[in-house]
Order: sequence, then structure tokens, then C-alpha cells
Amino acid sequence: MQIIHRAGRLFALLIPLLSGALAAEPPAAVPGQAIATFAGGCFWCMEPPFDKLEGVISTTSGYTGGHKDNPTYKEVSRGGTGHAEAVQIVYDPDKVSYAELLDTFWHNIDPTTASGQFCDRGDQYRSEIFYQDATQQQQALASKQALDELKPFTAPVVTGISAASTFYPAEEYHQDYYQKNPLRYKFYRHGCGRDKRLEELWGTRE
Repeated sequence: MQIIHRAGRLFALLIPLLSGALAAEPPAAVPGQAIATFAGGCFWCMEPPFDKLEGVISTTSGYTGGHKDNPTYKEVSRGGTGHAEAVQIVYDPDKVSYAELLDTFWHNIDPTTASGQFCDRGDQYRSEIFYQDATQQQQALASKQALDELKPFTAPVVTGISAASTFYPAEEYHQDYYQKNPLRYKFYRHGCGRDKRLEELWGTRE
């Protein structure tokens, strides 16, 4: 499995050399919209569940929670910048609530792993909620407490909750990777054992 995983991620390092990929534009919310930021391991795998939700306007893969300005994928994946791979979501609160986004987040991660997710290991693949304001902070803390009390598994919930900091969009070839490269995405996701572990944690979800 590690060989499959490494092949998929190493291929991603070659893409910018072949295509000259540029970073995406930072996501922005207009009046009436809001932003949510979550880290749940490989950002390729965190865009799809949020894109399915009515009221989600956009998802952007990127890096946040670190100490280096304008980090690159190579720097973040190597470790040492403090950043996590994350997704930044622009959404319409009248159509989808932050509580619904939190529920989607929890059910698409392994909240029992402190440093890494699934086959990806290292702080850059940690799970973390980055709240934008006091209301999001309160809801995130409450959802974590509720999960720890009602969870269907025995291990403690170790996902972090932190104030949002600068979000750096990832290189363009990472955006919507599951749509641009569906076969490579499925190959990586299966090889990483993500869905198998999610089913172990949460059971089968419709």
C-alpha cells in the first residue's frame, strides 16, 4: 500500500515540472457568504465531500497553520513549515450551516490520529479545524465534545481546533484534482486505505 501511495503522491510532484502550474487565487467570500477551513489529511480527498453539499460555493486546496510565507507543495509535504494540507470553503450560510460542514468534516477524517491521516504520516497531514470567528470556535468545540461523548469508536478524539491564520492556495494542478485526474485520484485514495478506515470508524453512510 505504501508503494501505491508514494507513487501517486510522487507523480504529483512531477506535474508542475511538466505543466508549469501556478498557485490558485485565494478564495474570497462576498457579503452573504462565509468561509470555513478544515485540515483532514490529503486535500485531494477533502474537496469531494464538501463539493457535494448544496450551499457550498467553492472549495480550495491549500496550506495553513504554519510559519513560512508562501509555502510550496514540495516544502509542505517535506515537513518543517508547520502547515497542514487544508481546504478552504466558501459557502452560503442560508443554504448550509457551519454545523453541517462540521458533520461532513468529522465523517471524512480519522479523528483518533494525532499526526497524519490514513497512509499519510506527518504533522502536515494532521486533522484540524481552523475557526474564523468566535461563533465557529464555539460550534467546533461543542461538536468535538459531542463527538467524544457519542462516538461509535473507543479511541479519544485528538483533532485540533485553532484560530484561522493565513491560507495559501495550493498550486493550480492540485485544485479539483479528483475531477481533473479521476483515475489517479481513485488509485491513490484506494491505495491509502481511506475509505476502508472511514467505514471502520463510522460505518456505511448513505
